[in-house]
Amino acid sequence: MKLTFLGTGTSFGIPVVGCDCAACTSADPRDRRTRHGAVVELDGGRLLVDTPPELRLQLLAAGVRRVDAVWFTHLHADHVHGIDDLRVFTVGREELSAWVGAEYRERMSCYFDYIFDDGYEPLAGSSKPRVRLHDIRPGEPQEILGRTFHPVEVPHGLVTVHGFRVGGLGYVTDGKSLPDAARATLEGVDVLVLNALWFGRTHPSHFNVEEAVEAARSVGARRTFLTHLTHRVTHAELLRRLPPGVEPAYDGLTIEVPDHG
Repeated sequence: MKLTFLGTGTSFGIPVVGCDCAACTSADPRDRRTRHGAVVELDGGRLLVDTPPELRLQLLAAGVRRVDAVWFTHLHADHVHGIDDLRVFTVGREELSAWVGAEYRERMSCYFDYIFDDGYEPLAGSSKPRVRLHDIRPGEPQEILGRTFHPVEVPHGLVTVHGFRVGGLGYVTDGKSLPDAARATLEGVDVLVLNALWFGRTHPSHFNVEEAVEAARSVGARRTFLTHLTHRVTHAELLRRLPPGVEPAYDGLTIEVPDHG
């Protein structure tokens, strides 16, 4: 199994418009963070995690030529507003299956009605993304691309984020804590992905770095990668300050995940 981080920044992206802080003016390419997205490569195909606004550019940079399924963690703009870029994967092909929290299906269909209204057909010579939604429900494993995905629900302010575990990979973004059920599902993963904003200061809907490190310890992950990082911390600072076994992700990073079937 292979994991590629397409985007590792927060909703502002890095550099932030108008900012001249150390991260935003850094010459280190690992400090240039687009909005959150990732690709999980399985024997049965590629799963895209979220459709951020920079999706087309991210896919080109990572050399991703095909996507076979999509997992939406939640409906915040930085995680879904690149959805039209799925169009290239469905022109002249079968529709793309996408999984989203059952509580978000109606809103998703309303936000992007031109995609999900089966009665709407674009004019001849034009196209639309052809995406079929499937529900993510707590405690209900999903068979995707020949693998079993176990949903992982975490609180994110007033909404729920749907992460997952597949084989030795646990993936959680935009979480504030790991409830008991989430921790039990993730226990013992080889690779854990968690969001983390910065050191020290707390946030009402995201982990800070210290909270993410503690969450990783409670899961017993062999390696943890931090994503959804802000411009308040540079890659170099994270490398200096993070404990063994915890690393900062960066846009374009690809890692191999031990496969447990």
